[in-house]
Amino acid sequence: MNDPIPPLGADGQILAEVNGCLGLITLNRPQALNALSLAMIRDMTALLRHWAARPEIQAVTVLGAAREGKAPAFCAGGDIRFFHQAAHAGDSALEDFFTEEYRLNHLIHHYPKPYIALMDGIVMGGGMGISQGAKLRVLSDRSRLAMPETAIGLFPDVGGGYFLARCPGHVGEWLALTGQAIAAGDAIEWGLGDVYVPASQWDDLIAALRASPQASAEHVVATVMERADLAPAADPKAAAERIDRHFGEPTLAGILDSLAAAGDDWSRQTRQALLQRSPTMMAVTLELVRRSRKLSLADDLRLERDLVHHAFHLRGAARSETVEGIRALAVDKDHAPRWQPAAVADVDPAEVAAFFVSPWTAPKHPLKDLA
Repeated sequence: MNDPIPPLGADGQILAEVNGCLGLITLNRPQALNALSLAMIRDMTALLRHWAARPEIQAVTVLGAAREGKAPAFCAGGDIRFFHQAAHAGDSALEDFFTEEYRLNHLIHHYPKPYIALMDGIVMGGGMGISQGAKLRVLSDRSRLAMPETAIGLFPDVGGGYFLARCPGHVGEWLALTGQAIAAGDAIEWGLGDVYVPASQWDDLIAALRASPQASAEHVVATVMERADLAPAADPKAAAERIDRHFGEPTLAGILDSLAAAGDDWSRQTRQALLQRSPTMMAVTLELVRRSRKLSLADDLRLERDLVHHAFHLRGAARSETVEGIRALAVDKDHAPRWQPAAVADVDPAEVAAFFVSPWTAPKHPLKDLA
């Protein structure tokens, strides 16, 4: 195949272009905050594999399509309405979505050429999955990074166990359990971003990557770095000390008790946020982050693939915390999920443990070949 861009099938939801040595991928679903569909995952995978094998392509960038008159979104995650519909319909495409998404995440982390994520605006869930493995993670004033899955009765997947576990101290537990969004300065301090480019420079950066001759990977990186600046930051070290004090507790109940005892506004607000989440899936999330500190990326993704299967199937769609969470947030939009159980004290440790038992033998695991 001589064409530098292979045929794409996502009905224009992924745009691809080549400028010299640079391949550019644009997530083109702005009306849905560039959330990932299965077709988009397949097109991104095809592009990255195609460009990996072509010596004339030396670097790749990924960005989100702009939203006319609205704040930008790099990628707000996966298509959760599809998850809800597919779970109720027993659609096998749901299983395919997670298998292929996690394979794409792994491919990005191990990509043989510089892969640059231009993370302007909202970067959540699946958007983190396609950016955290980048060689260069570029943020702006408008960047808001989060893994908000516990709000829909899920857990931070797409490699979230792996990259959150590698944040300093217990910042990973805090981000995973609360879904708190963070800005560029904190993200860079905590290892979830690399470079800050002011929003005032962003349009010029994109134009330069698209139009200025890009003769080498080094030139691509230089195009970014010549517009980089120091990120505005609060005091992430002070925040981390407060986070460690509470989220270093060994149990979910201990974290809630520690927050309750502190009595300050931040602790009260944080505890209140946790009380809105699924107790069962918070327990699964806490266990995932702590296990993942000792796992490779491939083993973490295999574990997350087990967990996400159980999230939809362990109780069946009718009683799935994830299906219920999506219903409350995105389908009925009543924002009143009926968690089972509703209190942390009533979580069954045996059910949490069941999430961590793979439904597959090792030779039959859908991600068995990830290295």
